[in-house]
Order: sequence, then structure tokens, then C-alpha cells
Amino acid sequence: MNISSTDLWLPVESPSPVEDKKTLLSLGITQQHWRRSGVTDEMDFFSAWIVSFSALHCLYFFWGTQAQQAFRTEPRNLTVRMGATAVLRCEVLRASGTVQWVKDGLLLGPHRSLPGFPRYSMIGNPKRGQHHLQIEKAQLDDDTTYECQAGQSESSPAIVSNTAWLNVLIPPSTPYFEGDVATTPWIAGKMYTVACVAPEAKPMAEITLYKDGVELTGAESFTMSGSKDKLLNTHAKVTVAALSSDNGRQLACYAKNPALLRPVGTMLTMSVLYPPHPPVIVGLETDEVKAGRMLMLECVSHGGNPLATLHWTKNGEVLSKTWEEDIVAQKSSSVLYLKITPADNQAELCCESANLVSLSPLSVHRRITVFFEPEKVILSGSVTAVEGQELDLCCYASSSNPPVQIRWWLGYKELNNTVVTIQEGVNGGMTTTSNMTHRVSREEDGLMLTCEAFNKGTHFSKTQTAKLSVCYPPQKVWLDAPSQDVPLHAGTKVRLTCFSTGGNPTGTLTWFKDGNKVSHMQRQMSFDRGVARDLVLVLTASDNMADYRCDATNEAEKTISAYTKLMVYFTAVSMKITTTQEELRRGEMLTLECQAGSSNPKANILWSLGTQRFPGVEQPPVKAQYGGVSVRSSLSLNLTSEHHNQRVICQANSPVLTEGANTFLKLNVLYPPEFSPHQPTQVQVLEDDTITIPLLVSANPEEVSCIWLHRKQKLVKEGNLRYHWSDEHSLMINNVTRKDAGVYTVECANLEGVNQIPIMLDVQYAPGVKAVKSPVFVNMGGTADLMCKADANPIISDMFSWKWLGEEEEVEMGEETQEDKTGLLTIYDVTRAHAGFYQCTANNGIAPPASVDVHLVVQFKPELQKGPQWRKVASRGNGTTTAAVVCQAEGIPRVDFSWEKNGVPMDFANPRYEERTVREGSFHTSMVRVVNVSAAHDYAVFSCTARNSLGEDKLNIQLVSTNPPFSFRQVGVTHDSVTLEWIPGFNGGLQQRFRTRYRWDQSFSYLYVDVFPPTATSFSVTGLQPVTTYYFSVNALNAMGESDYADNNAVLTITTKERPELEETSAGDDSVPHGTRGLPAHLTVVFTVVFGVLLVLNSLGCFFGQRWKKRRLQKGGGGGSVLDGKENEEGSSQSTVNTSNKYESREKINAATQRTLLVESGSEADSNVYESYAAEGSHYYFPTTDYVPALSPHPEEMRRHDASHLPVDSYSHLYEDVRLGGLYQDILASSPSPVPLVDRTVPYQWNNWRSPTNLQQGAWRVREFGDVQQPRRDSDLPFELRGELV
Repeated sequence: MNISSTDLWLPVESPSPVEDKKTLLSLGITQQHWRRSGVTDEMDFFSAWIVSFSALHCLYFFWGTQAQQAFRTEPRNLTVRMGATAVLRCEVLRASGTVQWVKDGLLLGPHRSLPGFPRYSMIGNPKRGQHHLQIEKAQLDDDTTYECQAGQSESSPAIVSNTAWLNVLIPPSTPYFEGDVATTPWIAGKMYTVACVAPEAKPMAEITLYKDGVELTGAESFTMSGSKDKLLNTHAKVTVAALSSDNGRQLACYAKNPALLRPVGTMLTMSVLYPPHPPVIVGLETDEVKAGRMLMLECVSHGGNPLATLHWTKNGEVLSKTWEEDIVAQKSSSVLYLKITPADNQAELCCESANLVSLSPLSVHRRITVFFEPEKVILSGSVTAVEGQELDLCCYASSSNPPVQIRWWLGYKELNNTVVTIQEGVNGGMTTTSNMTHRVSREEDGLMLTCEAFNKGTHFSKTQTAKLSVCYPPQKVWLDAPSQDVPLHAGTKVRLTCFSTGGNPTGTLTWFKDGNKVSHMQRQMSFDRGVARDLVLVLTASDNMADYRCDATNEAEKTISAYTKLMVYFTAVSMKITTTQEELRRGEMLTLECQAGSSNPKANILWSLGTQRFPGVEQPPVKAQYGGVSVRSSLSLNLTSEHHNQRVICQANSPVLTEGANTFLKLNVLYPPEFSPHQPTQVQVLEDDTITIPLLVSANPEEVSCIWLHRKQKLVKEGNLRYHWSDEHSLMINNVTRKDAGVYTVECANLEGVNQIPIMLDVQYAPGVKAVKSPVFVNMGGTADLMCKADANPIISDMFSWKWLGEEEEVEMGEETQEDKTGLLTIYDVTRAHAGFYQCTANNGIAPPASVDVHLVVQFKPELQKGPQWRKVASRGNGTTTAAVVCQAEGIPRVDFSWEKNGVPMDFANPRYEERTVREGSFHTSMVRVVNVSAAHDYAVFSCTARNSLGEDKLNIQLVSTNPPFSFRQVGVTHDSVTLEWIPGFNGGLQQRFRTRYRWDQSFSYLYVDVFPPTATSFSVTGLQPVTTYYFSVNALNAMGESDYADNNAVLTITTKERPELEETSAGDDSVPHGTRGLPAHLTVVFTVVFGVLLVLNSLGCFFGQRWKKRRLQKGGGGGSVLDGKENEEGSSQSTVNTSNKYESREKINAATQRTLLVESGSEADSNVYESYAAEGSHYYFPTTDYVPALSPHPEEMRRHDASHLPVDSYSHLYEDVRLGGLYQDILASSPSPVPLVDRTVPYQWNNWRSPTNLQQGAWRVREFGDVQQPRRDSDLPFELRGELV
């Protein structure tokens, strides 16, 4: 409130002091204004208050009106787009309660900046009742209901506006096509369903589909819920017929809703597949070609998507599958290089084209005719003959096109006795055969016989010739061979030689065995007048007594022969084992019979099976082939599964021969499944590994079906993807879990029977561990058993280990033992140091180890906090404050408190005493709240007793007032400074600071200087005048108020020294105080007159204030526990002064303090001081960041001021803070913080004892005052930097 020089006292003729008080409070004049003006409690209300004539009308208006608050404008439903700014309007007439907004039932708070809601704020002019809710960057979360509320006040009940709904429009996200329409090509002629989705919209989006810019009609749309509540996904579907002309065209989907200015869309390019055009062949002008020519043919196919694939075939056989594609010309071409052969005659060339969507390949065909020559000309028939015989010859020309002509020549003579035959040949040609007959004579011997073949089409000619010969028979034949009486062993190598002489031509020798020609004769050799030929034999059984003959012959067809025989010893020529049983089964008796074929001499038979030998039963021998004898033997066996696939050997030996003959029979024994002796019955595996359980089973028949059973349930491949059969029967399990452990039973069966075997799967896994019991309670001095139990496989010894998790030094861990799966830590003689968490770790060698924490709680009797800060509580005893006496104990189990005052149990039924107890862990805190502290009744000893089942503890707490400093003395003095020192008194449990005051002997008012650093106990006052007597005092201040001055308000008188000669000046009056030096005389007079007038006005204020106080006492309104709360246009509240040995910083500063500019660093953000002053426009704050004051104090004198300056009365003092740049930060860093009496981490707060205070956020700013820069709003600063006018 600004007071001009024309302001007058407010006439007081109100009918009631209470109404006067409410009227002034409605104008922003609160009791704190009165207290800060420097007037004592006896001059409470009207003292030192000045109002202008313009404010009188407002006072009379409020005195005569008790108006109710009402809404001028209520919020209405509002629709905005996402990201826009929404403003819900609310105007309140005559607002007297706190105006707040409610979002969906949640109060947003009274602050206009709405902390915790960064996008929310209240805008408008609060003086006009405008409390509009502004929501920036609207989101889906903002889509809900809102209400504007004005809280209850003394003059009006609470009011609530209509509910308004904020509708936030959400644009759809970019639409997209569903399914594979964007990736899968279409096929021309088919129908396709195109589905588009416009997601996450509010309201639902409308979808329009286009093909090549033309809207598709007949689309069906429906909506589904989006990813969040209130969001909708729109689905649209339309059926489209694919055309070949659609290939490369655009398919578009657009979505819109009211949140969009223009639609959003997505597009894709259509890919439509269609077949190509039929192909054509280029490069074949005529269908007749000669063999050997190279043809270059090109096949071309136009169109198609994709372009056609081409391939050449000849008579259905593929020749080429390569082709080239020309995207620009939209064609495919394939070049074929074909060398013509006779096989190509009448061949059909074909080129086929097709693509992915062709119903059938398209083709073009060409048939070619090839002219080719005969591959060969053959002259057949014998050109050797006996004189006088007919000679028959044949000339053959292979297939050709066209057919050839054949002519015969003998010497130079053409033979015409021929017969010609033409037939169809290969490759579509014709063969020609000419047969010629001619009787030879001696004269024609040695002449050349010629056959000529001529082709008219290719002008081809080829001949074949032969020489004619006349023959007569040989004359004599004889042999060179062993005697037939000498025996020879089979396998012996024998040479037989045949000789022949005479004959023309010489004879041809041929060997025969038993009338059959021998194929392995040696080459015939010639010598003078004859020939010879050897026969080399490796003797066999068939050579025994066989007839060997050598024949000599030539073309004369007359044969001469010679003969011989050989005696040969040989082993059995054959061995055969037979049985009458068709099927062999395990357990049956098998009878085998072995027959040895012909041998010379007789053979003996032996049996063997593996390493075993059997004699068998032999029968009499019989005659056999090759002049030998045959023998027979039988053997009986009892069959087992081990006989399966084994060989039974039958061997025939002769006593004369070193070698023998043998044969075997492989046994096929049928038996049911049998498991190998090496079949593992126990398999180990680590959890999460892959294990293959082998199954070693054999059976005959080998078609075995095996079933795996686990826990009586059949394992099938389809039931669990982790089961695989690695081979025919072995089981492989992926990602083995501990549930897979156990016995697996395998049942195998074939046609012969069933068998089974159990296999144990041992799954080993890393341990998991859990506490058997946590927490574990034990009394101090007892024995604690901490147990943890592991789930692990395998369980090994020394698997458990224990670790102390406390932050303190290691404690005695105790004895660690293990019982099977349980780890035990036993701690004897437990102390409080053992309390805390212990970590049990289980490690069985399989990573990772597992750990669990076990909490050990040590129970002990209560132990109270008994430091000095707990034994005293400071509070004013004037009946207006509230003190909190705090007692904190540590103990387990639960601690109960009892209180006594001066040895008498306290009665908490008395409304002046309240007790609250909170618990955090082992700490228990009991607080006794003393309302309206009275020095006579409450300055006493409060005894707190903490008890539990283990014992008790007791603490005496004294409730006292704060103590001033003492031993105040002078330390040093100069011509312009004085150094003072003192000893601090009791600080009331809060951090304290000190202030000195002084005046010179010619002054009646004091200068006040705050000590820097604030906690210092010595201080130098500078800027003093030489040879001047000063009076000094010092007192202490904390957040609760200030103390009396040191040493019972003692004053220390000190006279400064003379100025040194070097510093003396010739000008000026040293007796004039520094603060008034240079002040013009007329200004001094003006200030003195104004100061006197203000003294008179203050006296009148004291008079009316005394009258008001008497009226209040007469009406019984004097409850000393509550100070008059502030009331303004924003609402009303009351604040109670609290004091406790916890010393929270919510206490008001002592109202009796002289008016001084302070910087309070210990106040919290919710301090009543700040809450009270924040709304008072008539008080000014000077934060330390807004100005740099002078260091010297200013005299307490009247100053000249105009309407822009504050009024100054005889009781008020204006000071600047003694501070340099960055100085206040040093004070905070160097100042020791008070020891907290209650752990600040405890989540319990005494919120129910705090007085609610509405924090005004006015936009006022400090006006200029002297050379002090106008500061920012105090609410804009951090709490620790806010200034306070006390």
C-alpha cells in the first residue's frame, strides 16, 4: 500500500472491532503489517496505518457489504486440435476463497503456474476474478472434464462451476495398406481386395481409395479400438479387378478427420502380371539345307509382365534356355546357333515363350529337310574261294538323301550280274544294297574287285575294293603234350602245341576241348612250309580225362585233326548248404546240410561258426562229374539272437591236396528287440543344453517302432518342438529344463515281440536359493540361525557361503554349516552390530551362483536420543505460540511412550496437549504438542519414557525460552572502527545469527548491523567518527525470533580514538555523524517536520489500537494461541506459531523485532513468513541478487521522499544488507547447519499440524528506493535467497 504525503488517519467509528478487522483484511491489511511496523502487542491493530482519501470510499463500501462470491463466467465445453492451446474460461465475482481447477476429480492446486503440470497455467487478471485455465500443446491425456472451484471463506461458502469437457481432436497417423497388397504382384483378370487402415484417430477417420486418380466406389468401412483409450482405427476395404493396363499405375489411400486441415495418405505402384505375345523365328528363309551348315536363328516375343522366358527345342529336346530382355522395346529374344547334321533331317524346330501368368506356353514351329551323304560304303562277302566256286558279294551304302547309285568293277571289267535294293534309312534317308554273283577262275586270282556309290544331290562318290584269292587244303597235323598216365594237380600250368604243314593258303589251327572250341588259344605262328599254335592251360576239374583236339583247315574246307587226354587231381567243384526251415527264430533248433561237389580224390567235410569248429554227420560218397566223387554232411544248431547275420562255414579238404573248398550260409534269425549291453541307463546334461539320449537296440525284422514315455506320458514330435529324433530311435531334447529330468521308458516292438528299458535323465542346473525365514528376530546376546535353501542339482558339499552386506566394518560371521539343500549360518552372542542383511550364496559349480538376502533383526530395549539438542526446547511463553517436545528412541520390538510433566503423568485429554507417534524402522518418535505455551504453566521438565518388552529408557526435556548472548566485551578500537566479541547463548535448537546495534551519544535512535558471517562471535563495526562516544548492544536471532540483548540488555560504551594526522582533513565538522554529512540544511528541516507529524499520527494509532484491543477482550475473542491470520481477496487463513525441539523452519519471526532488512537463509519453501508476505503489496523485499549495498550503516534519521518512496516513522529503520557480490553464497557455505533432531528421510511429516496458507503470486514489483535497484518478485527467487522484511 502506497501512502502519499496527503494521506490522513483513518477515522474509526465502526460498529464492531471484528467488522473493522475484516474490512481492513479485505483490503490486504493484515495483522502482520501491524507487527512489522514495530508496535508492541498493546498496539495491535490501527497503529502506524495510513490510508489515502481514495481508499476511504473502499473502506465504507466493504464495511457496508458482506458480498457472496459467484461465477461471472463458467467454463464451457471446448474442442481443440492436438498440439493447440486450449483456454477454459472462469471468472469469479468477489472471490474470497481459493480458486482452483479440478481435472477429472484431481485438484490442480492454487498456484497460477500449477506446479507439476508444466503445460497447465492459470491466466487472466486475478484482480478481476479471471482464473482461466490455459492448456498448451493439448494431448489425448487432456481429453476429460474440468471444473472451476472457489473455496470456502469466512464471508462466502465454496462454489463449483459447471463441468466442462475438453475434447481433443487427434489426427490419424499415416494410413497404410493391410496385407501383402504392396509387395505381391497382381494377376490380370483376377479380383483383389484392397484394405487400408487409418490408425490412432479421434474422432474416427474417413478413408477414400483411388486408382490412378479415380476414386474407387463401393468401399466398406468399419472401426476398431486404437492403442489407447478413445483412439479409433478405421478400416476400409474395396474389391478391384486387375487389368493389364493397371501395371505401373498408382493406388492411393487418403484419410481425414476434423483434426486435419488436409487429408494424409499413402500410395503404392501397382504391379500387374499378364502373358506375352506369341513368338516368331527370324533367319530361316527355306526349309532345305545341307548337312554341315551353321544356322543362326533368332526367336522374338513381344509384351508381357514380366517379359517372356524363351527356350528352343528340337523334336521336343531342349536346345537353349537363355534369352535377353529389352525393357525399352518390351521384348524378349533368344539366338540359337545350330550346326546342321543328317540327324536334323525332318526335324521340327520350336521356340516357346511364357511368363508367370501364362496359362500355357506360346510357340512357333518349323520343319527342315537336310541333304546328306552316306556315312559309309561297305563291301561284304568272301573274296577268297576255291577254284570253280560261285562268288557272292554285297555292296552296302548307308542312309543318304537322296539315295545313291552302286556300280561293280573286277579289274577294268564292269560286272552287271547284280540285284539292287533301296530301303528307308536313318535320319529320314534311304539305304542302297547291291548283291553281285560271279564264278571265279584261276585267271582272276589277284585281281581287284571294286564297288562304287554315287549321290546325285550332293555329287558325292565313294568306292570300296578287295583282292580275289584261290585256296587248297593243308597236308599233315601232330601234337606235343604230357602223357595221360601222369597225374596233374588242378591249378598246374600246362602247354599243348599243335603243328601243321602244306596247304594253299597255309592251314589255320584250332583247338577243341570235348568237341568245343577253346577260346583262349595262343597266336598262330608260321615257319618254313607250315604253322604251329600253342594252347596254355591252367588245369581245372573239367580238364580231368577231357578230350583235346587240334584241327588244321583253310578255305578249301578240308580238315585234318590230332587228339590227347590229361589226368587231373582237384578239390570239390561246388559247395552248397541247405535247410528245410524257411524262417529261423531265436530258441529254435536249426538243421543244416552241406553237399560237396565232385572232387578227385574224395574230400572230407568240416563245419565252423565264428571261432567254433563242428565235425558234423557225414554220409557215404557218390560218383560225380569230371570223374570225381561227391560227399554230404549235416549240422544242428540251437539259435540265439547272436547267431543273426553270422556265417556258418562248410569246408571240404582232400588229404592229397593242400587246398580245399568252402561255402557259408548267413543266418537270418528272427527275434524281438534287444537292447545292447552298452546301452546307457543314466545320462547327465546341463540345463538349457541339448542332449541326445542314444538308443542302442537291435531286432530282426529291423523295422522296429519305439515309443518314449516320460512320467507315463508318450512323447511325440508334434507335442513339443523341443523333442527331436536325431536318428531312427535316439531322442534329442533341445533347451533341457529340470522338468525334463526323470526316468524315460523306451518300448520297442517289431513283428517278433516287444521289449522295454528305463533310462534315467539327470538334469544338472545352477542353483536357485531362497531364505527359509526372513526377517529373523533374535534378542541381543542370543543365538541367531540364518537359513537358506537351494534348489540345485547336483548338491555338493561346501555349496553355501555367507556374506555380510552392512556398510560398517566386518562383523563376526559365526559358524557356517550345510545340511543337504539347506545352508545354515549360526551367530552366537548376537550384538546390535550383527543386525542387517546377510547374503547367502549357493554355488554348485554350475554358473551362475544364486544369492538371497536374509534380514537379521536384533531386538533390544529402547535407547533414547540424549544429546544436548534433545534436552531443551525453546518457545515464547506469551500464550501465542505452540511448542513441540520431541522424544526419539531406537529399539526393537515396538516402542511405546509415556510422558510426565514435572513428575506428573500428562493428561492428553487436555486440548492444550497433543501427542503423536511415528515409526520408521527401529526408530520411534513421539511428539507432544503444547498449544499456547505459557511461561508460568509450561516452562517445566517433560519426562519421556520409552518402553518395550525388553526394557525402558527415560529422558528429561526442559521447555525454556531462547537465551541472549553473554560476556559482551570490547576487543579493539580505532579512530573509525570498534571490534566486539561475545559468547553465544542457547540457540533454541535452530541455527542462530547475531545483530549489533549502536548509536552515538548525540543520537536518540540506533543503527542496526547484521553480523557477517552470520554465526561469527566477533565483529568489527566500521565507518565510525573519530573521538566519538558510541553505545553498543548485541542480540541473537533465529527462525523463531530474536532474543533480548546481551548481559540483561547491557549497553557497552566505547569512545573512538583520534584520527591519525595523515588522515585528517581541513574541511568538515568531525562532530557531525557520517550519515548526515553533506545533507542540505533545508532537507534536514523538512525531514524533521515530517518525522514529527508521523509521531503524532502513530500516537493516535496507538490510542485506537488500545481501544480495539479492549473491545476484543470484552467479547472473549482473545485465544492467545492463534495470531490473527491474513485475509485478502484470494482467500483467508490462520497460522499458528509452532515451536519444537525439532525446530522446523516454519516459525514466524518475532513480531517484536525492530523493523530491519534481513536476508533469511534458513526458511523453507512453505514457510509461513513467505506465504504471508508474498501477498502483501505494501511490503518490499530486497533479494541479495538485485543490489549491492554499501558496507557502512546509515544513521537513523528522517529522509526526504516523494510519493514513490516508503514512509518512514520514528519506530522504523531502513537498512541495506551488508553484502558484496557473491558474499551471501559464502555465508551459506560456511554456516554450520543445525543437527536434525528427527531423521529427515522419515516420510512422516506433521502436515496435519501445519496451518494452510494460500500463497499469492502477485505481479507487484518493488519501487525504487534511494539507489537500490528495483528487485524481481520475491516468489521468483529460490526460497533460500528470498529477503524478508521483519
